[in-house]
Amino acid sequence: MSTQRRISFPTQELIDAVGPIPENLKAVLWDLENDPETPLEDIDIAILPYMANPQTLENVRKAPNVKVVQTQTTGFDGMIDLIGDRADINTAAGVHAAATAEMALGLAIASLRGFPQSVRDQQQGRWNPQQWPGLADRTVGLVGVGGIGEEIRKRLEPFEVNLLRFGSTARTDEHGEIFATSELAARAPEIEVLILIVPLNDSTRHLVDAQLLAKLPDGATVINVARGPVVDTDAIVAEVASGRLNMASDVFDPEPLPAGHPLWQHPNALVIPHNGGNTKAFFPRMVKLLKKQVQAWAAGNDGENLVHRS
Repeated sequence: MSTQRRISFPTQELIDAVGPIPENLKAVLWDLENDPETPLEDIDIAILPYMANPQTLENVRKAPNVKVVQTQTTGFDGMIDLIGDRADINTAAGVHAAATAEMALGLAIASLRGFPQSVRDQQQGRWNPQQWPGLADRTVGLVGVGGIGEEIRKRLEPFEVNLLRFGSTARTDEHGEIFATSELAARAPEIEVLILIVPLNDSTRHLVDAQLLAKLPDGATVINVARGPVVDTDAIVAEVASGRLNMASDVFDPEPLPAGHPLWQHPNALVIPHNGGNTKAFFPRMVKLLKKQVQAWAAGNDGENLVHRS
């Protein structure tokens, strides 16, 4: 009986890029939509497609003997419910950090310097100079101090902001004080730019609700590069529609944002279609991670970014 374990890749491009794998692993093609080139019961390790819809991801359950599931995303919300205890989950933490941090800073600069308005003015051939808040000297609340949060912090340094960081617990690190997320409401009246980069779980779902938004100062900007449900959609729509707050977001609840949704209509809402990690840096970084993962799995180890269920 062969001891070779089957590892499924969602694309041939990824198989080719990862290259030769250890002899006790065999690469097979399975995109979770079409039948794989090997019986489903033979697949031991499944690499999921990037940004697949939930219905496609549910097909991983059809492989009854999968023991490891590798995502191509940093977040793994919903994956524990999907996989249960039948398999380990490894994420792509770190792969998207630089790109998502770029997006957060890009959204902040675009919104606070009026780029969307300038695009609209350009389309109409209108020269329309205005004074915008800018990022320098603003008080920024950064909610989330993990890998991507740290990349955002580093990129904020040259912009001369007053930075307030919030994590799950209050503590101090080499960069200064971190406030507990439970203190966010108390500090909200100071926060002119709120950047969200927390995982989606029971404690962060609707973390930014109507009560918190009401405490932000007039003209504040909410930037979400986390997950859509971290913000209460109805609450942010009400604040944006009133003109009191601005929003610049890469993620939404629901996704895709439906045609005709009110957030499309308001000039103080900047809508990006979940492009945070989707840059040309993604594929080579994902390949680099997978090269390490297959070596670890071949040796019987867990690999990087194993999700530890609480």
